[in-house]
Amino acid sequence: MKTLSLKTAGPFLLLTFIYFIVGFLTTVNGQCQGPLKVAFLSDAATMRNSLTTLISFAFFLGYLLNSSCTGRMLNKIGYKRTLMRSLIVMVGGLLFYTASAFCAEYVPCEGVAIHGDFVPFGYFVFLVGSFLMGTAAAMLQVVINPYIAAYPLPGTSAVQRMNFTCAVNSFGTTIAPLFVTGIMFAGVPLDNVQASQLTLPFILMTLCIVVTTMTTRRLALPDIEGTRSASTDTTASDGNTRSVWSFRNLKYGVITIFFYVGTEVSIGNNINLHAMELSDGGLNVSPALLATIYWGGFLIGRMVSASMKSVKPRPMLITVALGAIVLMIAAMLTENLWLLSAVGLFHSVMWSCVFTLAVDGLGEYTSRASGVFMMGVFGGAVFPVLQGMMADWIGAWQFTWTISLFCEFVLLWYGLRGYRK
Repeated sequence: MKTLSLKTAGPFLLLTFIYFIVGFLTTVNGQCQGPLKVAFLSDAATMRNSLTTLISFAFFLGYLLNSSCTGRMLNKIGYKRTLMRSLIVMVGGLLFYTASAFCAEYVPCEGVAIHGDFVPFGYFVFLVGSFLMGTAAAMLQVVINPYIAAYPLPGTSAVQRMNFTCAVNSFGTTIAPLFVTGIMFAGVPLDNVQASQLTLPFILMTLCIVVTTMTTRRLALPDIEGTRSASTDTTASDGNTRSVWSFRNLKYGVITIFFYVGTEVSIGNNINLHAMELSDGGLNVSPALLATIYWGGFLIGRMVSASMKSVKPRPMLITVALGAIVLMIAAMLTENLWLLSAVGLFHSVMWSCVFTLAVDGLGEYTSRASGVFMMGVFGGAVFPVLQGMMADWIGAWQFTWTISLFCEFVLLWYGLRGYRK
C-alpha cells in the first residue's frame, strides 16, 4: 500500500517541485530589477524606471507569444514531452542571464543611447534571458495547471490541489528575495552593486535545472484521459467542433487573469522601487523585507486554503477581492508599504480560483484552454511598465497604485458577474 501511495502521488509531487522552481526563478527575475537598475542603468535618468520595469515586460512577453502554441503542443505530443522542452528553454534563459554578467564585466562601455540615456549591451542580453525564462515559465504552467487540476489524487478536490501546488510555488517566491539580497548581492550596499556578481549564482542555478531536467526525463508522467482531444483541432467527443473561446467562463477568465497577474507582479516587483524612493527621502524601509512579507502572504494563504475542502472558488474569489480592495485603498492613502505588502495574503488564492472557474466544464478542451488561459499572464508585463511610466511622469510612486486597484475591481467583477458557464 505504501508503494502504491508513492506511485500515485509521484507525478503530483514532481510537478509541484517544478512549480516551486517556476515561482523561485520568476521572483528572482523580478527582484533583480532594483539591483540591475543600479548595475546597468546608473547612467540613465529620464527613462530609468521605465527601462527597469522592462525586465518584467520581457519576462511576461514570453507568456503572450508562447502560451497558445504550447497548448497546441501539449494537445499534440502530451504532457511529459512538453514538460521536457519547457525545462530546456529554461536552461537557455539562465545561460543568457549568465552571459549578461560577462558582458557587464568585459564590455561595460559598449551600449546604445536611448533618449539621451546610455544603456549597456549587458542590459539587453539580460532582457533576452528574461524573455526565455518567461517563455519557459509559461510552457511549464501550461503543462502543470491542467495536470494538477485533473490529477486523480484520492481525497482531494481540484481547487485544493491547485492551492497546495501554488503554496509550494509561493515558498519559492518567498525565499527568492532573501536569495537575491542575502546571496547574490550579500553584504554589498545597493549603490555599489555590480552585475558581475550574478555570474556564479546563475551558473549554479543553471546546473540545478540541468539536473532537474535529466531526472524528470527518467521519471514516469502518465497522461490524463479526457484533458486532450484526439487531434489538433477542437472537435469534441460529441462530434461538434467549437473554439475554446466559445466558453464564456474561459473567455472572461483570460481577461480576469490578465488583470490579476498585472496587480500581483506590480506589487511584488515595484514595491521595491517605491521603497527605494522612500529610502532616498530619509525613511528606512527594507525592500527585501517588504517583498518577503508580500510573497510570504501567498504562502500562508495558500497553505490555509489547501486545508479547506468545502469552500467553493467563486465565493472565495469575491471575499479576497473585497479584502484586497480595502487594504490597497488604505495603503495608498497612507503610503504605508507594510499594508501594501499584506495584500499578498488576499492575492494568494486568486490564481487557483480564477483558473478553476475558467476551465470548469471544458473536459477535453482543457489542454487547449490551458494554453489560451496562460496568455492572460501577459498582464504581468503591461501593468508594472505602465506603473513605472506613471511614476516617471508624476515623479512619485504613491498614487501609481491606482492601476493595481483597478485590477482588483476586475477580479471582483469576475466573481460577481463574469463567471457563467
